[in-house]
Formats: sequence, C-alpha cells, structure tokens
Amino acid sequence: MGEATAKTLEGRTAAAPPTEAGGATGADRPRANRFRLRRPRAPRRPRLWFEVLLIAVSYWTYSLVRNAVPEQRAAALRNADWIWQAEQSLHIAVEHTVNRAVNSVTWLIVGMNYYYATLHFVLTIGVLVWLYRWHPGRYAAARLTLFATTGVALLGYYLYPLAPPRLMEDLGFVDTVVVHHTWGSMASGNLADVSNQYAAMPSMHIGWSTWCGVIIASLARPVWVRVLGVLYPVATLVVIVSTANHFWLDAVGGLLCLALGLTLSRVWFGALPHRLPRHVAIKDDRRDAGPSGPGAGNAAGRAPRQRRRAPSRPEPVAPGGRRTRTTERVR
Repeated sequence: MGEATAKTLEGRTAAAPPTEAGGATGADRPRANRFRLRRPRAPRRPRLWFEVLLIAVSYWTYSLVRNAVPEQRAAALRNADWIWQAEQSLHIAVEHTVNRAVNSVTWLIVGMNYYYATLHFVLTIGVLVWLYRWHPGRYAAARLTLFATTGVALLGYYLYPLAPPRLMEDLGFVDTVVVHHTWGSMASGNLADVSNQYAAMPSMHIGWSTWCGVIIASLARPVWVRVLGVLYPVATLVVIVSTANHFWLDAVGGLLCLALGLTLSRVWFGALPHRLPRHVAIKDDRRDAGPSGPGAGNAAGRAPRQRRRAPSRPEPVAPGGRRTRTTERVR
C-alpha cells in the first residue's frame, strides 16, 4: 500500500508521524536490542602494559592451580594403566619403543630435553608478541583461544590425574632428564618437588604448539615459515613421546582443549582469529549535537561562522557604453 495517512478535522489527509530510524517501532525496539546483544564483540586495539600484566598474572595463576591439584598417586597410576591398555588395543602403544630408541642417541635426546623445557614457552610468547605488533586486529581472538585452551586443561588436571610414562617403573620407561642430568624440566630432578607430577592429561605442549602452528601457518607470508608452523606441533609430539613425558592420547586431549578454545573465540568474536581484519578499525568518538550539513549548528548550538564577503560594486561604464574591468581587493 501507499504511505500511511490520517484524517484531520478539516477532512484533509496528513502523513502519519515518522517512525524511528530504520523503521523500528516501540514494539520492535526490545527485539532489536536483543539482537544487538547477540552480535559478536569487535576486537579492540591491545594495550602493551595490560597485555604484559595479564599474561604474567595468568601464567602465575596457571602454575599455582596446576601445582595445587592434589597429587593422587594411586588414581594417576590406575589411569595410566588404563591409557596404556587402551593404546595397546588400538595398536598405537609404541611410546616405550620410541623412548628407548631415541635415548640411545645421546645428543638427540639431550636436545629434545632442552626443546621440551624451553621452546614451549619461548615460541608461544614470541607468537603473542608477533600478533601484537603485526596483527593487532587478530591478537585478542588468538589470546582468548590460548587462555581458554589452558583453562580447560586445568579442569582436566583436576578431574583426571594421570601419571606420565616415565613414572611407570614396571614398564621400563627411561626418564631422560634424570638419566642425562638435563636442566629445565619441572617434572624431573630437583624441581619435581614443586611441580605436580600427575598432570599429564591433557598435554599443553601439544595444545600450545598446535595453537602456534595454526597461527603461523594461516598468517605468515613466506612459504617456508608456514611449513615450519605446520612442522612445529609434529616435532613437539615426537619430543613429548621420546622423553616419556606423555602418551599419544595426552596429545589428543590437548587438541580437544584447543578445539574448545577456538570454538569460544569463534562465538565471542564472530570469526576465527585468522579470519578477522589485520588491523583494528579506528572509530570516530566525536558526537555531533545536531544534523550535519552546511546549515547545521555546531556543538554549542550556534550557527557555523561564515566568512563575510564585501558587496560587489558595479563596474564603471566607459564612454560609449562599454564597461571597464577593475580589480578590487576585499578587506
């Protein structure tokens, strides 16, 4: 139909009062507000001091909670036996063979020990710094994915204590850090007393390394860097098995935690980190008090000041009816 009209006292028709912008009436306003609440959150530009403080506090909390989980030795060993039997039924129980074979090559297993102790933290922090500097629009979503993955892992440590293979003495696994006197492991040697020995499921070495690999492979430009991103979690998987710190199924648990973290980030921001814009959109926070345009007032309600022009004067007429051109300076 045409435009809505209403009859006046004189019998004339007048247009109905205009509705709000976008055609939303009072009845539709709550529905619009509810829809607005469901919209994904827009990424904001990260602040350096806040990010450094947040990461430091979060890692301190993670270590505190992880190490405060009760060390249930009997339950952890029972769960380890169940994991080992499950892998045998799946014909993937080769951790013992890999551990023994790699341990026979001293330089290789020592390098893996240092890899396990250091690269887990160094490369994860390096990827966060790279995102902060070169991909600020994707940083918040990637950081949320990492934090959510770690939070789910803490729940797993509490609900499912699991002994690593190196503590299953009856199976003959080699604790490579103890045998080769390698520095750096929080789960072996002198540092074992201040670390939870039975927090093997899920493996955050796999969760964090796969997070790094996904970010690098999806955002890096050089092909060789992308290849390294893909190989990084694969190499980490070989290391955690060779050093007898995890079972294969611990790695599966780490991947499940990462999947939950990516899902939360997708719901919160409306897209996966690599699908978001590289830079944060700059918003204009200035609010105009009136409508825009040449006749609109400024923020104080006054009309905009216009430049005054001197009135034009008629050009003098020369004898014979011909006008002369003169130049005049406007003051």
